[in-house]
Amino acid sequence: MAFLDSTVVNVALPVIQDDLGTGVAGLQWIANGYMVTLSALILLGGSLADRFGRVRMFSLGVAWFALASALCTVAPTLELLVAGRVLQGVGGALLTPGSLAVLQAGFRKEDRAQAVGAWSGLTGVAAAVGPFLGGWLVDIGSWRLIFLINLPLAAAVLLIARRHLPESRDAGAPARMDYAGALLAVVALAGITYALIEAGAGAVPPVAVAVSGAVGAAALAAFAAVEARSASPMLPLGVFRSARFTAANLVTVLMYGALGPLLFLLVLYLQEAAGYTALEAGAASLPITVLMLLLSGRSGRLAERIGPRAQMTAGPLLVGVGMLLLSRLTPEAGYVTGVLPGVLVVGLGLSAAVAPLTATALSSAPERHAGVASGVNNTVARAAQLIGVAAVPAAAGVSGAAGIEGGFAAAMLIVAAVSVGGGVLAFVLLRERAQRVEPHKGLFCGVSGPPMEPREPATETGEGGPSGRGEG
Repeated sequence: MAFLDSTVVNVALPVIQDDLGTGVAGLQWIANGYMVTLSALILLGGSLADRFGRVRMFSLGVAWFALASALCTVAPTLELLVAGRVLQGVGGALLTPGSLAVLQAGFRKEDRAQAVGAWSGLTGVAAAVGPFLGGWLVDIGSWRLIFLINLPLAAAVLLIARRHLPESRDAGAPARMDYAGALLAVVALAGITYALIEAGAGAVPPVAVAVSGAVGAAALAAFAAVEARSASPMLPLGVFRSARFTAANLVTVLMYGALGPLLFLLVLYLQEAAGYTALEAGAASLPITVLMLLLSGRSGRLAERIGPRAQMTAGPLLVGVGMLLLSRLTPEAGYVTGVLPGVLVVGLGLSAAVAPLTATALSSAPERHAGVASGVNNTVARAAQLIGVAAVPAAAGVSGAAGIEGGFAAAMLIVAAVSVGGGVLAFVLLRERAQRVEPHKGLFCGVSGPPMEPREPATETGEGGPSGRGEG
């Protein structure tokens, strides 16, 4: 449900715009409301699962997500729809790391890689199915169906979890949770996002935009201070002492900061300017997902042999070239000659870069922080997409008078420059060969963020099932 929603909603945005009478800024909030809470709380969600029970927090996340989806289904106004999306993000932050923790604790050590590989493969399937499913539901009925479909899925998942998943928790989990850090992260992301979106929309006084930006920046600074002093931080800042880990995350910021606006604006352009149906617009970016599913595993194995520098340099550069090709798109251009070349090049670039990027982030942190390193990299990718979707339309004039047709080319030039910057950064900062790391098992699609890797269980207490230490 969580990964499906990250791709399915974009397809419905033009129809939602017409139904609720909102502008581009409103659509940005529909996309970003989910990402604000998901990005800010996903690390805390993993810690809560370790302390209070993995199945319990996973089930709570699924139920929460379903209730938020129900609110989205019946929302009569933009404000209530955005509120539902914000609440969906909270549910996603609980169920996503919780699902991985359940796998990690419930399988023997020798079987975990295969289980996590299946998890990753299914997230890739969700990313591939999402645009088709969203477009089909919008075309046959209503955009509300894309949220309504989560309710029977959630009911089935909760029933299966109750009957078949053994509970487990980490007996060594810290007694105190970093709630202050989580709250400050939400305030920081929400404040900065509001300032970026509303600055482009011009619907609120400039002083409100300035105050929002200042509050967001102050919360971000306070978050760093709290994490540095906390006995059990949500984000241990010590992982950034590794120059390689920091470099991998900087490249992640630039590449995903460019990818988020591309996926957001391309669907809008194809429907509003080029006259595509929702299903056609959703299917337009499918080659990106297919290429990543087919090639990412090979790319990871190649990076093991030659180091990640070449692919982490070439990948973002290729993504930038694909975006330059899309900047020449016109409403009259056919799919094969106008859209497909750029989409294929973007897909090749992502296929080259995502697996080495994830492996580098994981291998560059101390082994005891492997789960944290993966969570940080995933959070950084989502936050970068969030900020990109908020900032690029305003910078390109899409939120103002230019509209999607007039500002699309400028937006593609901006994101191309950002992605190319990621490739240059990788070339400059990644100089020596990477440590040899185990490649990610199974297929995955990094369109909505790098694959997460669960933490190795420490001391486990089982309730009616395997202990998570390779026994049972």
